[in-house]
Amino acid sequence: MSNSLGALLVDDEQPALRRLKRLIDEIEDCHVLGLCSESGEVLASVRELEPDVVFLDVEMPGLGGLELAQALRRLDRPPAVVFVTAFERYAVQAFDLEAVDYLVKPVRRERLLRALARVRSEQVADPAAKAALNARLGDRVTMVPLADVRVLLAEDKYTSVHHVNGVHLLEESLVNLEQRFPHRFLRVHRNALVSRMHLRGMFRDAAGRDHVEVADVDCTPEVSRRNLAPVRRQLKEMGQV
Repeated sequence: MSNSLGALLVDDEQPALRRLKRLIDEIEDCHVLGLCSESGEVLASVRELEPDVVFLDVEMPGLGGLELAQALRRLDRPPAVVFVTAFERYAVQAFDLEAVDYLVKPVRRERLLRALARVRSEQVADPAAKAALNARLGDRVTMVPLADVRVLLAEDKYTSVHHVNGVHLLEESLVNLEQRFPHRFLRVHRNALVSRMHLRGMFRDAAGRDHVEVADVDCTPEVSRRNLAPVRRQLKEMGQV
């Protein structure tokens, strides 16, 4: 049990709460620490139980899930957040709040396992490395917050980092970045990774090539044929198709 993830489940609908608990009870490396059916109980429960992950319903009476997620981020030791809701339209806001994943009701076991894998991936990542990338602009070295990164492109010996405040260069390869942050970046081409949570759509240019649209940047990387299916799947999960 020491390596098991502790989960707090939050939902005002008792049937949904019980169903999610049953699914998690069947998973060896995750256990339920507590259940909350009212939003006013959540912060106190998190402080008391110190869960690794909070499965958070979006639409609740009183303080909604999105507002609760913002409050959780301000804690000294914020838990990972996985949104669970029947409403796909909240996906973009959920990922903008740095949610680890977004599950649509009724939750399927396969998707739940993938969400837990992403939570574990965040746990084992080096916190210092996770927070920012060591980038360069000319002779100046700067730290680009990981939350600001939208697109990573391989260019000659460098990787260009397209983020909300501009473009910088990294000496780290795309392969290394993909391995370090598999839950955060999606491979769309052998030369490009994009932020999963900021993927907004896909379009085809006049030459018949597919490209992705990514929030906050003008960069629209090409999608290779072998990566079309994963991109479409990610867009579907976020309610973008």
